[in-house]
Amino acid sequence: MAEHSTVALLKEIAELLNEETDMEGMLNGAIRKLLAGTSFETAWIFFINEEGKHRLVAHAGLPGALDSNGCAHLKEGGCWCVRRYIKGDLEKASNIIACQRIENAGEVRVASGGTITHHATVPLQSGEERFGLLNIAAPETSRFSKDDLALLESAAFQIGSAIKRIGLTKQEQELALVGERNRLARDLHDSVNQLLFSVTLTARGGVEMTKDEEMQDTFREIQHLTQEALHEMRALIWQLRPKGLESGIVEAIKGYGDMLGLSLDVKVTGVIQLPSRIEEALFRIAQEALNNIRKHAGVKDAELYISARSKDVLMVIKDEGRGFAAGERLALPSMGLQGMRDRAEAEGGMAEWSSGIGKGTEILVRIPY
Repeated sequence: MAEHSTVALLKEIAELLNEETDMEGMLNGAIRKLLAGTSFETAWIFFINEEGKHRLVAHAGLPGALDSNGCAHLKEGGCWCVRRYIKGDLEKASNIIACQRIENAGEVRVASGGTITHHATVPLQSGEERFGLLNIAAPETSRFSKDDLALLESAAFQIGSAIKRIGLTKQEQELALVGERNRLARDLHDSVNQLLFSVTLTARGGVEMTKDEEMQDTFREIQHLTQEALHEMRALIWQLRPKGLESGIVEAIKGYGDMLGLSLDVKVTGVIQLPSRIEEALFRIAQEALNNIRKHAGVKDAELYISARSKDVLMVIKDEGRGFAAGERLALPSMGLQGMRDRAEAEGGMAEWSSGIGKGTEILVRIPY
């Protein structure tokens, strides 16, 4: 590629990276531009975490053999480039002698008719912070030129800087959200919560001040309703500003159960060390499940089971209460079940439930990490 063409391509990629605020859209757009302006015909990006687990986050121009079965050959198993990245041996764009993923996929034929047997790879990083790998390939090419690798390094540098920028933006948004939640929680505690508590005391005093039975019943009903409202308000404040997550997901769920007056029988297997976003998703789902037990099940006991496996975490919350008819016509949002499913699916997981009248309810959640 001529020098002026290379400069123009890198300028186009830089403009796209500066405009995008969505990580997935940015990465896919960047590698599509890279392919459109070069002889490369396919590209994919892995994010690799500190534990060495890789995740396919973007791809373009994938041959059918690599795209089949939900990109299974790219998502599963290990390979030379990922192993070298984990060891810290990949510092710049490199030719790959052979690719285990491509070999496992069989004949990898691209749209132009040629076959792919090798790919080049380059780490994505910003300063000392590393994010993953950008891989590119072209048909009938076992080695890429120095110019190709130089272009790849330049594109990877731009992409790495953009990943860092979006990551910082999301952190700022999350901090702002946490701050707003804390402010709302304080306001609710200092105003509405205290007002409800005052109404409860006033109603209790009203019962003692009158001898009229109807008036006493009215004050008792007011006292009961305000106590329920106070309980709901405390639960809302908990949801806005959950206490206990700093001590782990299990302690947070147990604490919320205690606040609702529920006794949890807890069983844990595996080492529970989860990303913060997974912990919060599980905590919010557990909150909804425990709220349902308190409101609808008619029991005070429940079981909590959490199992951390190599690729996912499983959470089960079970009660022996009234249960419900879990048919197709069930109004899911009214029970909060659809909200649980939405939270799990937002993290690439799933939420299911089983129940029956008089048979209790079991909520099962599985989320990958």
